[in-house]
Amino acid sequence: MSDKIERFAELLRGSKRAVFFGGAGVSTESGVKDYRSEDGIYNAVREYGRPPEEILSRSFFEADPETFYDFYYKYFLSEHPSPNKAHIALAELENMGILSAVVTQNIDGLHQAAGSKNVYELHGTASRYHCVKCGKACGRDIPTAAKGKIPRCECGGIFKPDVVLYEEQLNEDTLMGAIKAISEADLMIVGGTSLAVYPAAGLLRYYRGGETVLINRSETPWDSRAGLVFREKIGEVLSEAVKRI
Repeated sequence: MSDKIERFAELLRGSKRAVFFGGAGVSTESGVKDYRSEDGIYNAVREYGRPPEEILSRSFFEADPETFYDFYYKYFLSEHPSPNKAHIALAELENMGILSAVVTQNIDGLHQAAGSKNVYELHGTASRYHCVKCGKACGRDIPTAAKGKIPRCECGGIFKPDVVLYEEQLNEDTLMGAIKAISEADLMIVGGTSLAVYPAAGLLRYYRGGETVLINRSETPWDSRAGLVFREKIGEVLSEAVKRI
């Protein structure tokens, strides 16, 4: 892998507007479960008797918020992960003036916790909530304290996480910002994603730059378009490349 890492570092040294596009695999090294792998959330859930995609839909949230929050607490609020080597390396690249943006499908906020500032969270964040009745905002402290029960506002309304549920549209400002960053990039780094979730994965078609570096443990539809493909752990690849800049 040494020669490939050196080539990756060379590409980074020559870049001023690199963009990282990542998914759930970026956070698995922090202990966060992904969704579609063998031991991911979608395959681990059995007790609810219905698919997670249904539970995580806007219509289900409105019809059965108690079950929604029982599920959401178990799989999204019960853990407090820390940034791993991948998150830290990306923040360092931004500080170096190499990485212009992180475009992520994750909702865990670990990129910001590591120090990244220009982050486009396509699917929202589990760190913010708002009351569906009066619009009041809050952090994750109120839902966490509810421990799976329905977190309610003082007005009686229910707090909803600021994540994009099934049946909801991506935030337009976030989407347009991500498209702009990708279209202006001179190096695309794709990591920890199967590129199977749309419309997020479709954003890569806006890339008009040169090389693409892909870091993922399994094959993706973009493997043949990438100049460098790594199957190793994303934290190790990114941190080793940063060390060689």
